[in-house]
Amino acid sequence: MIELSENISGYILRNFGEDYFNSFREHYLDDHSTYLRLSHDPELHESLTRNLKTYGIELAQHAAIPVAYKVISGHDKIGKTLEYTIGKYYIQSLSSMIPPLVLLPGESHIILDMCAAPGSKSTQLSEMMNNLGTLYANEPNPKRVKSLVYNTDRMSRVNMGVIRKYGEILSKKFDHYFDKILVDAPCSGLGIVQKKGEISNWWSEKSVARISDTQLRLLISAIKSAKVGAEIVYSTCTLTIEENELILNTVLKKYPVELAEIELPVPSHPALTKFEGEQLNPQINKARRIIPWEVGSEGFFIAKLVKVGKTDPVAKEEERDARNIKIVAASSHEVKGYLQYASDYYGIPFSQLTKYNYIVKSKDISFVNEDWPCNDPNLFVRIGTKFGGIDKNGRCHLNSLAVQVFANHISNNVVELQTEDQCRTYMTGGVIKSITNLLGHQIVKYRSYYLGTAVGTKDGLKSQYPRAMRTHEVILR
Repeated sequence: MIELSENISGYILRNFGEDYFNSFREHYLDDHSTYLRLSHDPELHESLTRNLKTYGIELAQHAAIPVAYKVISGHDKIGKTLEYTIGKYYIQSLSSMIPPLVLLPGESHIILDMCAAPGSKSTQLSEMMNNLGTLYANEPNPKRVKSLVYNTDRMSRVNMGVIRKYGEILSKKFDHYFDKILVDAPCSGLGIVQKKGEISNWWSEKSVARISDTQLRLLISAIKSAKVGAEIVYSTCTLTIEENELILNTVLKKYPVELAEIELPVPSHPALTKFEGEQLNPQINKARRIIPWEVGSEGFFIAKLVKVGKTDPVAKEEERDARNIKIVAASSHEVKGYLQYASDYYGIPFSQLTKYNYIVKSKDISFVNEDWPCNDPNLFVRIGTKFGGIDKNGRCHLNSLAVQVFANHISNNVVELQTEDQCRTYMTGGVIKSITNLLGHQIVKYRSYYLGTAVGTKDGLKSQYPRAMRTHEVILR
């Protein structure tokens, strides 16, 4: 284990005292707890937890956060199960689940997750919205965008669009636009140093000063991007005053926002209102500090702001983009024929397909929630998820990602795998040579789960499970 640095020890001792430091150090040396986030439909929990038991994974439900389950045993298997691979749960810390609960998005809201990768909170927000409404997930780092898209696809999210922009300038695109915004800001990580000991190697008060400047600019951009009356949740997984209370103190002085009272489902403390002899805005005590050893998870800071007045107009940023992406309704002549074929071939009622809008790019079709508003589709690197591909005969066949969305409505051309070997071959993109009696596109099912698509040939059933999803070993119970 990496030694706790003098920089961190000195900061904790100076600002929080010896008792706090001793608890911090003891927590640092202890093993961290692992949690899973299950579906927001509680009726699915019993069957899933029962299935996970067959892998040797034992879970305990959190008393106050019903979607949160602590892993009691089977830690080495939770990221390898078939259920994990097809998005039946997400590995996420307990504390990390709380900012979306505080934001409380609705099905009709337009939401921004400003710092979204790798997608834990974005996919949670989307689930809370029942895959309805509109969620923009922003991440400026190209490598982290890949992880965001991966998790968006794995969790079958169709109300999300992924943006790759610096959050500090998003207000130039979205002035007074969003109903709710989550700013889970990049931070110095003192609340997660138990899990990421390498933080101790680089942490310093100079790094805190640099990071806090970015955090302030992100929160200002969020305030400008929010409608009057909108709510903004600001959160970090660090314990420093500079990245938390002082950020709030600055925006309360300069912008038309107020802090709202919040109640958390775990033990927490009021934020500090005094620092180095300076009295801060008294509203700040409405924000909450989560102390890691008190909750058996990560340390977090969470505040909810309400925008109570207009901000000055922001100069719009104009961009030229040659992609000319269009979002069209299911009734549009550009997609209706393709959708009708898919409806007939897979037995999906056409009325289910009309609940979405569609984007055609060459031979690929993506789909997104029907009431998903966007004035500039070219701004996004990804909208919704993949629906299907158009073959040389002008017919559209479902993508494996769409199968997860329409699983409950598919009735035709379904093949059920019978053995673990067949399933393992399918999940690794191989050819199931024991199935040679089927020709053409098929939907693949194993036990109670729809997995994706395949093509039947004389040589066997050829998997079309997405290559991007074949990133880890899959164990079968």
